[in-house]
Formats: sequence, C-alpha cells, structure tokens
Amino acid sequence: MKINALKWGVFEAAMVLMVAMGSARADGTVAMKTPVSHELRQVLDRLQKHYRDTNSFSAKFNEEIATVGAPKRNRAGAVSFRKPGRMRWDFIEPEKQTIVSDGEMLFSYDPDLNQVVQTPLKSALKSSSATSFLLGMGNIDHDFSAEFASPPKPGDLIHLKLNAKAGGYRIEIGLDPKSYDLVTLTLTDQLGDVTAVRFSDIRSNVRISEDQFAFKAPAGADIVTAPSSTAPDAPDNDD
Repeated sequence: MKINALKWGVFEAAMVLMVAMGSARADGTVAMKTPVSHELRQVLDRLQKHYRDTNSFSAKFNEEIATVGAPKRNRAGAVSFRKPGRMRWDFIEPEKQTIVSDGEMLFSYDPDLNQVVQTPLKSALKSSSATSFLLGMGNIDHDFSAEFASPPKPGDLIHLKLNAKAGGYRIEIGLDPKSYDLVTLTLTDQLGDVTAVRFSDIRSNVRISEDQFAFKAPAGADIVTAPSSTAPDAPDNDD
C-alpha cells in the first residue's frame, strides 16, 4: 500500500504564518526581548502585534520546493487559518490535495490515491515551536533570533532572517511595509532543502466558517493513521 506522506515544507510555512497569533508564551507570560537594534526592535514589535491582533487569515499562494538532488516542484492553491490551530490548504495545481487541521488532528487527502492520512497535530510537526505557533502561542523573541536580510528600502518589502533557536531550519520572510502582512517566505531545512512561498490576495480577520476546518473523508477513501513518530517529510512507503 502506498502512503501519501505529509510534506515538511508546507507545515513549516504554516508555522511562520502563525508566528504571532498570540504574543504570550504557553505559560501565559511574555517572552523576554532579545537585544537588537532600535530599528529591528520596532519591526519585530509591530510584526508581533499585527499577528497577535489577527484572528483569521486567507490568501492564495504559489510554492516552489527545491529538494537536494531532485528537480524543482511548483504548487499553487489557497490557504486559510483561524485561531487556534485551524488551517486549510487547498492545492489546485499541478495535482490536487487538501490538508486540514481542526486544531487537534491533521488530515491530508490525496484525490488521486483516494487516501486520507490523519495525524495528531502535535506529533505531525518536528518542533515544539512549530506546534506552539499553530496553536496560537508562538513568540518571535522566544523562538527565533532575528536580523534584517537586507536594509529596508522605501516601498520595498521588509526582509527578515529568522533563525530557530531550537535549530534545524532557517527562514527568510518578506513583509508588506504598510500592513506587515507576510508576502514571501523562504525556508531552508537542515538538509538544505528549500521551500519558497509567495502569498497574494491576503485578507486578515475575515469570517471563516468552522465548516472549513471540519474534515469528512470522501466515500470509499482509504484512511491511514500515521504513527506518532512519523515525521512530515518521511518517504512514501510501499507494501
């Protein structure tokens, strides 16, 4: 039996989208601010406030995945988030796929295989910081060291480098200088694989029905429960 394994890049992208969907740490306290320049501190504080005040989010996206030793792959679709921990990715091209989180379980549906892979959200992600972001408890200062990727220019995106303090991946994001919406995201993991995502038609604090995050398996679909130790980038398995 072929298992449609969950892909790592898209979930780390999801983590960054939720970066400040709650500025408090899981224990209810505010993380101490890392000493940075005044200009960078202003950007980080504004970014944190923007996503702290953002309860929902929807956008279209284009994603490019560059895996070491393999051809580049491109995917496109639409994404929606809602606090806490709810998300939906609808991949439209080149192959259709739907990924839904209801805040507790993560479902990945591949229409070509007519197969659903379901995984507890906390065990579907490699890092505790990724989980905390998706659950709306992340904090930039607590989980990342930040620096400007390039000096801000009038009218240009604000580019930041975010290095996970827990290690394992590097992130560069591009922020709209007026709204502070996340426009571009490039993630490089510990293997050198790169996932680059660009968002458009970004809408914050829109009304999103709970039905969008309630997954119901299509009739006749093969349902696979992934082991808790399965990592999102695990290779496909054949029986």
